[in-house]
Amino acid sequence: MPAWLILILVGVVLLVLGVATNIGSFLIWIGVIVLVVSLVLGLVGRGRRA
Repeated sequence: MPAWLILILVGVVLLVLGVATNIGSFLIWIGVIVLVVSLVLGLVGRGRRA
């Protein structure tokens, strides 16, 4: 499984946990950062292969 896909899954889980818990804003920001990083890594990986 590619690293960027794992990061996307972790980001989604953090977003869901952030919405479901009282620590919401912290986990939501962490989840957003992880999602953005994973998307950038995915795009860079595709650019290298092409």
